[in-house]
Amino acid sequence: MSESKETNKFKLFNDPIYGFIAIPSELIFDLIEHPFFQRLRRIGQLGLSSLVYPGAYHTRFHHALGAMHLTQKAIRVLKSKGHAISKSESESVQIAILLHDIGHGPFSHALEHTLIDDISHESLSLILMNELNREMDGNLTEAIQIFSNKHPKKFLYQLVSSQLDMDRLDYLKRDAFYTGVVEGSINSERLISMLNIANGELVLDNKGISSIQKFLVSRSLMYWQVYMHKAVLSAENMLVQLLSRAHEIAQTDENIFAGKELLFFLKNRPNKRDFFSNPEVLKLFTQLDDSDIMAAMKQWIRHEDFILSDLSSRLINRRLFQIKFLPKEMEKNQRETLKKKIEKTLKINSKESEYFILEGVASNSTYVSNKEEIKILKKDQKIIPLSEASEILPLSVYSHTVSRPFICWPKEIKWID
Repeated sequence: MSESKETNKFKLFNDPIYGFIAIPSELIFDLIEHPFFQRLRRIGQLGLSSLVYPGAYHTRFHHALGAMHLTQKAIRVLKSKGHAISKSESESVQIAILLHDIGHGPFSHALEHTLIDDISHESLSLILMNELNREMDGNLTEAIQIFSNKHPKKFLYQLVSSQLDMDRLDYLKRDAFYTGVVEGSINSERLISMLNIANGELVLDNKGISSIQKFLVSRSLMYWQVYMHKAVLSAENMLVQLLSRAHEIAQTDENIFAGKELLFFLKNRPNKRDFFSNPEVLKLFTQLDDSDIMAAMKQWIRHEDFILSDLSSRLINRRLFQIKFLPKEMEKNQRETLKKKIEKTLKINSKESEYFILEGVASNSTYVSNKEEIKILKKDQKIIPLSEASEILPLSVYSHTVSRPFICWPKEIKWID
């Protein structure tokens, strides 16, 4: 194993899921060492899920390395089956998957709903990748092409983003491990060993169909047991309300507690144009992490604003709102009755009570059959979409979108039947 003159950049990480993960090149080592990527150590993979599953404290740093490791394995499998993948392409697709989550903010989706406007974490990842490319003399150009689906070899993009990508294979296995939800664990080794390429696209050998079925079952279980667990939904919606209130207060309160980075986003709520036109916005974003939000919440408990103080106290001390799934969206008169009870119990006015009655819809499709499907390579070399594979359960079991309206409110207030 070669070694640079200054430092050995061919390191190993000891991962609890896969064992040793190798850093395959000096460029990837430099990317991992970069502050943009190191920030992911301070961004939780599962947000507030640790309020339900105490072990779920792993980070997006863990996940990104795991996804890169699985991509290394996938490349080896595809090359062993006779497919040409250059050294440059191999490195670039690993960079693309390594950096795919670099644009996530603190508590991920809660931030997208409150502190930034009209820009997704995927767009932010691409902005940061372009910034890194400038710093690294254009060495990420091919990785950006793959990430943006502009590379001539489409299967490279599909390893990064598809219905059977290395992102999903890692987070399902990793999240199941850290939450202890063993039903969600998948056999990523088996699935990767079945990968192949046909007509320039990523496909799965026919004998891997049973593994796909297990993958779909596991994904469905993880969504409803972890990602959309009732208490997790309650906590995440409470955080959205809390940050919305903090944003409102920050417009007039110069002394609201917050670090420089968080205060900027509370006051300004920048949009996509701001990220492109003002370099300072991107710089501040790359210094923002979960600890900024947690530190602020601890101080906001003592803020004079009742809503900010109360919601902060409830989240810090895990006094989560009650949540109830409904057969249909709540009737207007039923909502008004509950709202009046909240006002009376908490001694707040009608406008303030809106922060204590949270409505939403939890929905999930395990497999989206109207998108680009997983392709199966039959023994006769015919390629068919997964929806036409006779060996699998009717795909409607997995592709049906399940939507469940819900409402959250303070537990001390009794539900209106």
